[in-house]
Amino acid sequence: MNTLSYKTVSINKESAKKKVAKILRGKYKPTFTPNADCGDNVILINAAKVVFTGKKETDKVYTRYTGYPGGQRFNTPAQLRTKDNGIDKMLRHAVKGMLPKGPLGRSLMNNLYIYEGTEHKQEAQQPKAIDINLYK
Repeated sequence: MNTLSYKTVSINKESAKKKVAKILRGKYKPTFTPNADCGDNVILINAAKVVFTGKKETDKVYTRYTGYPGGQRFNTPAQLRTKDNGIDKMLRHAVKGMLPKGPLGRSLMNNLYIYEGTEHKQEAQQPKAIDINLYK
């Protein structure tokens, strides 16, 4: 009996075939490995058009801490939209909650590129537009 045909293939970061796409973790790939960065790079454009449902724009609160006593700072999404990189911080916070916690999740965040407009710096990588609704 040839047992090599039943061998489980586990890939690492060097052998992962990465394409610029909309799937950050890579769970839709047949070569998905949970402990490796085998996902694709994600370019999110038109981030300024993101909307919240209900009253989340004014009632949701993002908390950050400066590191000093009494240094808790609170912001709503409406306040963050007026600041530099505010939309970027909101979307990174949302995506970070969906990724695994630990070193793998932190390294996957480096594959995320967020732009408020339609122009981005990754044109040389020839990105492919993917309909995210196909991956539900």
